[in-house]
Amino acid sequence: MSESSPEMDNSDTTIVSTGCCHDCGGRCILKAHVKAGKIIRFESDTGKAPQIRACARGRAYRQRLYSPQRLQYPLRRVGARGSGKFERLSWDEALDVVATHLKRIKTIYGNSAILFLPGAGNQGMLHGPTAPGLLLTQFGGFTRYWGIPSYEGALFASMATYGTIRTGHSRDDLMNSRMIIMWGWNPANTIWDPETNLWLARARENGTRIVAVDPRYTDSAATFADQWIPIRPGTDAAMLAAMAHVMISESLFDRNFIAKYTVGFDAYKDYVLGKCDGTAKTPRWAEPITRVPAQTIADLARAYAKSKPSALIAGWGPARTAIGEQYARGAAVLCAITGNIGINGGYASGFMRAYSSRETGHLIKKDPSRQIDKSKGIPSSNPVENGALPRPNSLYKLSGGTNATSARIHQSKIWDAILRGRAGGYPADLKMAYIVASNCLNQYPNSNRGAQALKSLEFVVVHEQFMTATARHADIVLPVNTFMERNDIAPPWLGSPYYIYLNKAVDSLYESKSDLEICRELAPRLGLSADFFKMSDEDILRMFASRRKDIPDFDTMQREGGLKIEMAEPIVAFKDQVRDPQNKSFPTLSGKIEIDCALLAEMDNARIPAVPKYLGHSEHYDTPLAQTYPLQLLTTHSKIRTHSTLEQVPWLQALECQGAWIHPSDAQCRGITDGDRIDIFNDRGRIRVNAYVTERIMPGVVNVCQGAWYAPDDDGVDIGGCANTLTLDEPSPGGAFPMNSALVQVERTQQNQQEKSS
Repeated sequence: MSESSPEMDNSDTTIVSTGCCHDCGGRCILKAHVKAGKIIRFESDTGKAPQIRACARGRAYRQRLYSPQRLQYPLRRVGARGSGKFERLSWDEALDVVATHLKRIKTIYGNSAILFLPGAGNQGMLHGPTAPGLLLTQFGGFTRYWGIPSYEGALFASMATYGTIRTGHSRDDLMNSRMIIMWGWNPANTIWDPETNLWLARARENGTRIVAVDPRYTDSAATFADQWIPIRPGTDAAMLAAMAHVMISESLFDRNFIAKYTVGFDAYKDYVLGKCDGTAKTPRWAEPITRVPAQTIADLARAYAKSKPSALIAGWGPARTAIGEQYARGAAVLCAITGNIGINGGYASGFMRAYSSRETGHLIKKDPSRQIDKSKGIPSSNPVENGALPRPNSLYKLSGGTNATSARIHQSKIWDAILRGRAGGYPADLKMAYIVASNCLNQYPNSNRGAQALKSLEFVVVHEQFMTATARHADIVLPVNTFMERNDIAPPWLGSPYYIYLNKAVDSLYESKSDLEICRELAPRLGLSADFFKMSDEDILRMFASRRKDIPDFDTMQREGGLKIEMAEPIVAFKDQVRDPQNKSFPTLSGKIEIDCALLAEMDNARIPAVPKYLGHSEHYDTPLAQTYPLQLLTTHSKIRTHSTLEQVPWLQALECQGAWIHPSDAQCRGITDGDRIDIFNDRGRIRVNAYVTERIMPGVVNVCQGAWYAPDDDGVDIGGCANTLTLDEPSPGGAFPMNSALVQVERTQQNQQEKSS
């Protein structure tokens, strides 16, 4: 138990301030009530405002910590990959096996054959993938991926338009908005920083009009919105262009802002008005595409343009589609031409980073003489990547954003890269996988191909807490402790101004170890003696904190379980650029908001045009494939899981069943009633779930929340209901993941059909 921060109540219970640190959109304070070495209950933040209060996921964490399904000791595979047959072995035996295979692979194939797959299962500064990544770097390097499914499309668009991912406002600034558009944004479930829902509620009580644009009537729409506008998935860019058409044709745009702070408006105007392709992007043009009535589009455009300042908050979900960058760019341009950027109450749609407590690079003044010409090779501490040329279609000329090295493989193509290697055009022939804090088989697209790929590798080691779908495909499984069993620091998710110090509440259960402890014991077996692994956890955390000027007193933060940074005024992205454009420029190559992006123009790629456009793709609603698979699949985030984490927590399972949302009209024509077991399928696979027949989803669309565990039966039917069994594994040129772009068909299971016919 921690010696640094415990409080004692009147009983023999100790209260330890720690937190919930998975990748859910929050990072929240939990106060663990510990009695006789066991946590008996949690409460959340009871301190001063803003309170960083946990949702149901965090408050249910006790059932995850003490779950009988926790991995208790190291395991070695004794059956076929994926069979789940393992035997117990000691830590020494397990680490010897891992070290032997790492050295063998390196000797025979070279370090590029080692595939490191870090995940988002832990978001602390110290534990999780940090230490294994350093270990493998010291060992000579590794191959890894680029691209994150949640936000890669939004990130690319943000960089191309503004030159940065720091586009957000602190949530308290919502009180200055006259109108809020929640576009594909569902913070009631996905949090988006712990205080978001409180400020949305206050804005609504303050009379702010809130509109939700989403194929589903989400919990956020039900709770906060005055109006719900259902839209066909993948057509958001069309509606945004149609809104721009209204603003341009009715002179509702902000001429002064456009002239002063942007470049490329004329090219975008030509596209919107149809001067370059003969098609004016009017609301009537967009209506049959989006299924949103033309009048509704026009009304929303006028209301947004006339209600300045207004916040158009473009969620990441619609950008998790094929060509998702176009939606994200289109939203950003709408913010720009209405002059809603850099002002209180407005919003610059983009990546939404507000307070950069994660990154420290922006705090360091850069010496222009030390700028690197990345076109000749990108330096890296990873020897496998060092000096590799930038990949095509990357924004390597900008500072920040996704690493542009061509040595990395897009995450959605990892399975294909394992199976085809250099012969398939990838930078390495991959022979083993080192997987940490990641249920990648579940969370990468096309899970069936993923299982095929993992079975083809010579060796797989997994750090895990539960026997996930990925762990079932490992040769060695190493049990890892949770953040209740170790010390760490959690920076907030998108960058609200706070840190949480995760004090260790209880000793590690069973034989579990932290990722750092595993690396400490593995390092000498690999002939490494790096000093980092000899440091104590606390010394490392002190070192991390010392690099951040906004953490003035480590001991106080540790003792109080966190640090809330007081801001004199709400954070508003680009406020300095708008106030003082002569001395503060946008970090793009032009120094302005790039509606017509010069870097995209250089790429000369029709799939990522210089101005945002509405584009189709191979599984769009209007493609020939839709004749066979007529329904569009959404794979949204569940309120009872954080991706695939928390899957087996009974208290959370009682809140929501894993099932498929389907509109009554789509259900009726297929003979489906609420609660039926149904199959959802396409050419990539078939899953079996319960039907949730509801008018909360628009016709032609089905929703299966991502994260349920992949579990194919003997017939290959995924009875776990993993949405990624059905998703496409082909990214767009800018890196957007097509998680919401799969076409599917739905039918009752044969058992249901037999029961209804008898």
